[in-house]
Amino acid sequence: MGQTEKLVIWSHEQKCRKVVESLEKNGFGALYCPTAAEAREYLLAEAEEAESIGFGGSLSIAELQVIDPLQEAGKELLIHAAPGLSLEERLTVMRRQLTCDLFLTGTNAVTLSGFLVNIDATGNRVAAMFFGPRKVIVVAGRNKIVEGDAADALRRVKSWATPPNAKRLNFNTPCATTGFCSDCNSPERLCRVATILERKPRFTDIRVLVVNEELGL
Repeated sequence: MGQTEKLVIWSHEQKCRKVVESLEKNGFGALYCPTAAEAREYLLAEAEEAESIGFGGSLSIAELQVIDPLQEAGKELLIHAAPGLSLEERLTVMRRQLTCDLFLTGTNAVTLSGFLVNIDATGNRVAAMFFGPRKVIVVAGRNKIVEGDAADALRRVKSWATPPNAKRLNFNTPCATTGFCSDCNSPERLCRVATILERKPRFTDIRVLVVNEELGL
């Protein structure tokens, strides 16, 4: 590893640790993970006592490759994007995610002040983040850190997360074609539910892993 790369990692580490400090001040459980591999091991360890595990459709979680070992361990995995599901079956899985033992998700953005900022099309992911599951673990790669306020974080989501997600999910929106947000009124618009978690919700065990690697969009 060259000196430049070491300095880049160090710089990102300072920001990650600042986010962890702010999250803890805001009541969240928070942990700094130097690598994605360490975040993966943490998730697998936390999942040992869970019987049902919900997934929020997060690329960050997908990149940690925890589904196969959890399946092998006999866990009930609630994945609403599983192939072959009808719309009603998908909605049933989404509703069951709200009462699962463990819910795993990413976040669209996290501010240095410790706010979790997200935008959903349906709202199932953000709903499960703040009430319902016995435990929620949010994974935030260093690329999700925003050096600004919640408004800056929302702009980050609409500029950098929503357009590629719309393309990935084959949504027929302007941003899926142009790559730029146009604040559209498309019937398939993704930006419908925006949430800002300023403090830990009172009755939800939320832990945030801040990872010194890029994960998700």
